Amino acid sequence: MTIHAEGLVAIVLFYVLILFVGIWAAWKNKNSGVGDGGERSESIMVGGRDIGLFVGGFTMTATWVGGGYINGTAEYVYLPEYGLAWAQAPFGYALSLVVGGLFFAKPMRSRGYVTMLDPFQQLYGKRMGGLLFIPALMGEIFWSAAILSALGATLSVIVDININMSVVISALIAIFYTLVGGLYSVAYTDVVQLFCIFVGLWISVPFALSNPAVSDISVSAKEPIHQSPWLGKIEPEDKWLWADNFFLLMLGGIPWQVYFQRVLSASSATYAQVLSFLAAFGCLVMAVPSVLIGAIGASTDWNRTSYGSLAPKDKDESDMILPIVLQHLCPPYVSFFGLGAVSAAVMSSADSSILSASSMFARNIYQLAFRQSASDSEIVWVMRITIFIFGAFATAMALLTGSVYGLWYLSSDLVYVIIFPQLLSVLFIKGTNTYGSVAGYVFGLLLRIGGGEPYLKLPPFIYYPGWVTVEKTHHLTGDVEYFVQQRFPFKSVSMVASFLANVVFSYLTKYLFESGLLSHKYDFLDAVVSKHSKEIMDKATLVSNHDNIILTEMAPVRQALGASVAGTFTNAEILSDDGPSSPESFHSGN
Repeated sequence: MTIHAEGLVAIVLFYVLILFVGIWAAWKNKNSGVGDGGERSESIMVGGRDIGLFVGGFTMTATWVGGGYINGTAEYVYLPEYGLAWAQAPFGYALSLVVGGLFFAKPMRSRGYVTMLDPFQQLYGKRMGGLLFIPALMGEIFWSAAILSALGATLSVIVDININMSVVISALIAIFYTLVGGLYSVAYTDVVQLFCIFVGLWISVPFALSNPAVSDISVSAKEPIHQSPWLGKIEPEDKWLWADNFFLLMLGGIPWQVYFQRVLSASSATYAQVLSFLAAFGCLVMAVPSVLIGAIGASTDWNRTSYGSLAPKDKDESDMILPIVLQHLCPPYVSFFGLGAVSAAVMSSADSSILSASSMFARNIYQLAFRQSASDSEIVWVMRITIFIFGAFATAMALLTGSVYGLWYLSSDLVYVIIFPQLLSVLFIKGTNTYGSVAGYVFGLLLRIGGGEPYLKLPPFIYYPGWVTVEKTHHLTGDVEYFVQQRFPFKSVSMVASFLANVVFSYLTKYLFESGLLSHKYDFLDAVVSKHSKEIMDKATLVSNHDNIILTEMAPVRQALGASVAGTFTNAEILSDDGPSSPESFHSGN
C-alpha cells in the first residue's frame, strides 16, 4: 500500500484543529475557578465547577462516545454471529447515563466531592480508598490503551506509515493539551471530537450506501445475502449471557471517574442531572451512523471492491470494518475526510481517561493518603507528572501488548463487580464500614476472576452452571482455539454478592464489637470503635474550597452509636453531626 497524501493531509489538519482547540481552551480558562480562594489543582480536575450546558452536554456525551464506541458498534453489527441484537453499547451506555443522572449525579455533585473516590475515603479510610483506586486506575489506563490501539488500526487503513510513530504522536498531542488545560481542554476538544465524528461519518454514509457492491440494507437485515442478516438474534441459551453483558454496560458504566469528572464539573447538581440525560440522547444519536456502516459492511459483496475477494470477517479484520467501509466504498476525498475526522476524534477521546487517572492519584493517593499538608502547586505538579506517566504507560500498552482489549474487558468487569456495589453502599446504605468494604472487594474479585477471561487466555477455576467449551478458528492461520464460555450471568451475580458481603460483614462486625463479643482492641482497621481514626477522612479534608459548596452539604453521619463511635466517620472536634445522614434525607432537605 502506498502513502495517500490526501489522507495524511486530512489527518494533520484535524490533529492541528484538536490541538489548537485544546490550547485555546486552556488559555481562555486559565484563571477560571482559581479566584476567590479557589485552587488551581481543583480547576484542572473539575474545571472550576462552571462547565455550562452546551459544552457540558458534549463532554458528557463524549464520556463514552469515542473511538472504541463507534468502531465497536459497527463491528458487532457487522459480525454474522452477533448483529444489531448484540450491539449493546448504545442502549447500555445511554441507560447508564440515565441511571447515573437519576440516582448518583445529585448526591455526588451536591456534597462537593472532587473525585469519585472521595466518599470511599470519607467513610472507609485512606487504605480502602487506595485499594479501590486499583481497579479504577486499571479501567482508565486500559481504556486509553484500547483507544490508542484502535487508532493504530484506523491509521493503518488510511496511510501506510509507521503505525508506532503515529500512535506515539497522537498520544503526545492528547497528553500535551491535557497537561496545559486540564478538564477545560478535555471538555472543549470533546465538542470538536463529536462534531468530527458526526460530520465525518454522516458525509460518508450516503456514498457507501450508493456503492454498486452494496445490497439493499433493508433486505439484508432480515434475509441472508452475503452473510447472515445483520439484525442478528439472541438464541434462547444465550439470553442470560446477553442480560449479563447489558447490566455490565448499564450499571458498570456508572462508577467511572471519566463520568463523575463531568458530573462534578457541572455548575450545579441539577445541571449535572440534565447533562446526564442530554448525553444519553447523544449516545443514541451518535451510534446511528456506526450501525448503518456495520449494516453496509454486512451487505457488501467485497469481491467487487478494491478490498479483495475475502470479506473482512474472513481476514480477522472485523474490528476495522468502519475504516474499511470508508476507505473502499466511498470516493477518495470523502473517505479521507471521514477517516481523518474519525482518527482525530479517536485521538482526543484518550485524554479524559488519562486526566481521570491522574486526578484520582494526585488527590486520593498522594494528597489525602500521604501528604495532607501538600500545597496546591505541589498537587498540580503531581498531576502533570502522572498525566505524562499514565499517558506513556497507556501508549506503551497499546504498542507492545496484543491483549489490550482483554485487559480492558477484565478491568471494566472489575469496576462493575467491585466499585459499583461499593458506591451503592457508601451513598445509600447506612452503617457500612471498612470491614464490609474489604469483604465485598474480596468476594467480588474472587467470583469474577474465578469465571476466567478468554481474551487473556485466563482459564476459570469456578465453572458456573451452563458453561460450555467454544471452538474458535482463526481464518488466516487456520489455528483452532478452545475456551470456556460462561453462559451464567456470573458478572452480575458477583456484583450482587459483593454488595451483600459489604452490608452483611459491616453489620456483623458492628454487632460483634458493640456487644462486646469481640474486644475493641481487635478493631485493627479503626472502623467501628475508634474515636479519632487517622484512617478515616473527615469532612473538612474532603470538602471543596468553593464558597458555593458549604460544609453542611457534605452528608454527615448521625451519631447513632454515641460520640465515641461517631468519631469513626468524622472528626467530631471540627464538625458536628446535626444534619441528615443519608442521601434520602439529604434530598428531602432540599
